[in-house]
Amino acid sequence: MNTALVSNIKTHFIAKFQDNPLMIFSPGRINIIGEHTDYNDGFVFPAAVDKGIVAGLSKSNSGISTAYAVDKEEIIEFSVNNLKPYPQGSWQNYILGVVAEIQNSNKIIDNFNIAFGGDIPGGAGMSSSAALENSLVFGLNEIFNLGLSKEEMILISQKAEHNYVGVKCGIMDQYASMFGIKNNALLLDCRTIKSKPFEINFKDHELLLINTNVKHSLSDSAYNDRRLVCESISGILKVKALRDATEFDLDTIKENITPENYQKALYVIQENDRVIKASKAIEAGDLATLGNLIYASHAGLQHQYKVSCEELDFLVEQAKLNGHVLGARMMGGGFGGCTINLIEKTATASFKKAVSEAYKNKFNKDCSLYFVELSDSTGIIA
Repeated sequence: MNTALVSNIKTHFIAKFQDNPLMIFSPGRINIIGEHTDYNDGFVFPAAVDKGIVAGLSKSNSGISTAYAVDKEEIIEFSVNNLKPYPQGSWQNYILGVVAEIQNSNKIIDNFNIAFGGDIPGGAGMSSSAALENSLVFGLNEIFNLGLSKEEMILISQKAEHNYVGVKCGIMDQYASMFGIKNNALLLDCRTIKSKPFEINFKDHELLLINTNVKHSLSDSAYNDRRLVCESISGILKVKALRDATEFDLDTIKENITPENYQKALYVIQENDRVIKASKAIEAGDLATLGNLIYASHAGLQHQYKVSCEELDFLVEQAKLNGHVLGARMMGGGFGGCTINLIEKTATASFKKAVSEAYKNKFNKDCSLYFVELSDSTGIIA
């Protein structure tokens, strides 16, 4: 956790509200493998990281609620008794959505103050939105003694995203942020919402994130479109979700769906299988197999699910040219954000230099490279 960030948020909170806040850290997440499987009741393999959202909260004495986005230097005021959504794409809806969904769960809260900021790179696909939602619901649960369980809190965060933000996300991001375990990734079953921790020790290898620093505008609409396709095909197959379908099942309806939608559903079925295989490879310490599964995941996202972009594909191709990178793929919803790379530690410095120069030459802009440590979950900062 970034102690300078904690100090900055606390200082801004006290200056704005003349009150001592409850301080919360809520981590972002990476996902080793398992993209777009969570809303198909499938398996994913995320981990909380040491970058996230820091929030200070207290009850309000002024009869209104105030949310202060420190990084953006923006403030909104509202009453918890009169919520009105902002235009789609506004950060304010993450705040208002959480409040609305707490109220929809028959819990009573009064007005409050929050100041927040983070060190998750913008648009990186590391779920700053879930971290913000979780920090707020966790903090409100504390200051108003709501008695919510962590399971109830992540469902509130998810519904806020669905109903106020307009993104029909699965549960992975909120879960990883709320239940993360230091130095572990979580094999999460998104149907049962139960996970098994796997201690991550890649020994001579490490995970490197490369941010394209692009976010193409069709990401949210395409995300919702993919979800509708999956639900439609599940309906034709008469199963609850694509998690219940096999490739054989899908072939029985191949003539009834478009080739594009067949490939999207096939990707989900195959990706679900890759997640299970990846967990076994990690348990066995078989990093070569894990790397091959990660590359295969990207190929599916690029060619079958079609949620990649030129910048992401270029970075993965650069990784393939380097024999010290075992696997690379896009991470997150798609159309920008990061690639995650499993690389030999001794080769990291030279790879970073080569890929940065190649990306700059190709796109005339910089990519950003960073490491993350696997972190504990959302909680109070002592």
